[in-house]
Amino acid sequence: MKKSALVLLLISFFFGCKQESKTMLPDKGETVKAVSNEEVKDSMVAQSKNVIEKAVPKTIKQIKEELNAKGYKIFDYVDEETKDTVLMQQYFMAFLKKGPIRGQNEEEAAELQKLHMAHLKKMYALGYADISGPFGDDGNMRGITIYNVPTLKMADSLANSDPMVIAGRLEIEIHPWWAGKGFPLR
Repeated sequence: MKKSALVLLLISFFFGCKQESKTMLPDKGETVKAVSNEEVKDSMVAQSKNVIEKAVPKTIKQIKEELNAKGYKIFDYVDEETKDTVLMQQYFMAFLKKGPIRGQNEEEAAELQKLHMAHLKKMYALGYADISGPFGDDGNMRGITIYNVPTLKMADSLANSDPMVIAGRLEIEIHPWWAGKGFPLR
């Protein structure tokens, strides 16, 4: 219903506006392509559809269906105090710990760090990892990555493909972790 109303509003706005003609002279050597009213209307309708699709969020039911179809584990949690229902999803928290092979020289360690950061950026860009970061002390636990994947096997495979892990400078310990779907950090 909201989609239809927005499309009608945009179309009526388009046809209701007076057409003003602005003459722009092309630069030397430039050619000007005539654009028909039909092409302009088609472009505006396509843009309107994109705006509407982005503006209308998915329903919880749609989100649940998509997650189930991809193999994610989910459940509904009802907050006793507020009576709100929260969609919980299983993620995988990978703890990065000091590995057994830490004798790399400074140059090798710097190169491994560069490759490690590229790996984490790739995991984030592909949607496999939601957040990563180091711990603020110099302890045995070096950092975490939270993987947003459907299985422990997949999280383990992705975490163990980190160049720091392959080199033995870090090792991985993974645990399933539940969190409210879409809840931001604050």
